[in-house]
Amino acid sequence: MLAGLEQRFQAAVQAFWDTRDRQQQAQVAAGNIDAGARGAVTGGAQMGALEVLLTDVLIAAGLPPSDIRARTALELPGYYRPEKKWDLLVVSGGQLVLAVEFKSQVGPSFGNNFNNRAEEAIGNAEDIWAAYREGRFGRCQPPMLGYFFLLEDCPRIHQPIGVAEPYFTVDPAFRGASYARRYQVLCERLVLERKYTTACLTLATRSSPTSVTFPTPSLSFRQFAATADAHARAFINSQ
Repeated sequence: MLAGLEQRFQAAVQAFWDTRDRQQQAQVAAGNIDAGARGAVTGGAQMGALEVLLTDVLIAAGLPPSDIRARTALELPGYYRPEKKWDLLVVSGGQLVLAVEFKSQVGPSFGNNFNNRAEEAIGNAEDIWAAYREGRFGRCQPPMLGYFFLLEDCPRIHQPIGVAEPYFTVDPAFRGASYARRYQVLCERLVLERKYTTACLTLATRSSPTSVTFPTPSLSFRQFAATADAHARAFINSQ
């Protein structure tokens, strides 16, 4: 697999924070009323370095760069909607090889955003697998679906969160779980239930240098990249 993966990943996560800060500062300098945290969110392209890193992993596995998309032509047909734009695609010889979502959440608001992210991740997976079943991608082997999530590592995400149970008890895995733990359960179950082939949950501090950790090795970027690498090599060998 790609040499120096951990170092490059650290640099890519730092680029996420640096890009976010530049976008926010630019909006403030322009006197935009959207300045502040929302200004950074609406700036876009914050995950660019991470997309480049995964692209390099796929190229090192043997995929031609022309088959990898991370900026344009990212739409895939759905089953419940006409199309959905993914963040990184591999389409080779008329076959869908790989599709990846890159998502993030930065404080101070985590509550409602967690539910929104969970619904989005589950819905996107259900939509694409139904489209695959219906033959929207032609006759091909199942693609790899990847879900990458970067969560700001701060005291708030490690505090236990209560749950409302007016009628029925919640899953014990969520009782007293912090937001970090909730995201871990989400990512683990997305893979367990085969909604996604692989998932990565990155906890990163908003600092320079950023401190990067993973709640479990199964959700590390190395495991995420290794799965993408193996899938790419298996596809190439099948041709």
